[in-house]
Formats: sequence, structure tokens, C-alpha cells
Amino acid sequence: MNIGEIRRLVEIIKANDLVEFELDEGDFSIRIRRQSDEALSVAPVASQVVPVVAPTPSQSVAAAPQSAPVEAAPVAKDVDAEEILSPMVGTFYRSPSPDSKPFVTEGDSVSPDNVVCIIEAMKVMNEIQAEKAGVVAEILVQDGEAVEFGQPLIRLKKA
Repeated sequence: MNIGEIRRLVEIIKANDLVEFELDEGDFSIRIRRQSDEALSVAPVASQVVPVVAPTPSQSVAAAPQSAPVEAAPVAKDVDAEEILSPMVGTFYRSPSPDSKPFVTEGDSVSPDNVVCIIEAMKVMNEIQAEKAGVVAEILVQDGEAVEFGQPLIRLKKA
């Protein structure tokens, strides 16, 4: 993809009033996120999304204090464990349909090419592969829960 094609994407995003756009094509991936009505930013897919703490209704937006992002309490890392991370923002699903059995459950062995879940993004169902071999130790997200880019979904113990 060249700069002209990227500029065309930005025009399409503005014309359709989109807030965020992500494209993966082979070795090329791009994420474009609109920050205001006037500015668009182009960020590499590998960047982390930082959660924003919204002010309480009693605080005015202009007077909201600067605060550090809220982070989860540290969890003891198992040296033999690896995490499958969300490659995108979307909705996590454990099975292909509500009446189907889950792709994986705790205790299942997976290989790199096994589908472990689906993430729905912009009405597109994206199958997520393990990309690692191991045994499912823990599923970290509830079915139907919203997930962020880079969020751990499943913890694997090395086989």
C-alpha cells in the first residue's frame, strides 16, 4: 500500500464519519483512529491502547484531574505460561454460534493453527488462532465481553 492509497483511506474514513479503521493484508497492517473532527492519526497496529478514565458526573470535563491509566492488579506470572492476545478491538466469543460448543475449554491441548475464539469487529467474525502450542490453563474473558487490542484472552501452559 502506498501513501496515495493511505490518503484515499483517510478520505473515505472522513466521508463516512468513521472513528476507527483497521486493515490487515498479508504482511501489511494499518490502524487509523480519528482523534477529533479535524485530525486523523495513523498508528501502527503494534501500539497499545491506553484506557481513558472518564470523569464522574460531578466533575466538569475542563476541571478533570490528570490521572494515570487504571491498570489491573499484577498477577503472578507463571514462567511456563503464555498468553493469547487480542489482535483487535471487538467482542469475544468462545464458540461459532450460541448453540455450538466452545472452540476450547480449560485443559484442552492446542496447536498453533487451532481456532480458539472469534472476535467480532464491525460485524465481521474474525477467527483467532492460538499461534502457540500448549494446554489451555485459563480463559480470561467472558463470552460476549468487549476486548481491547493487546488484551490477554487465554492463558496457555507450555506443553
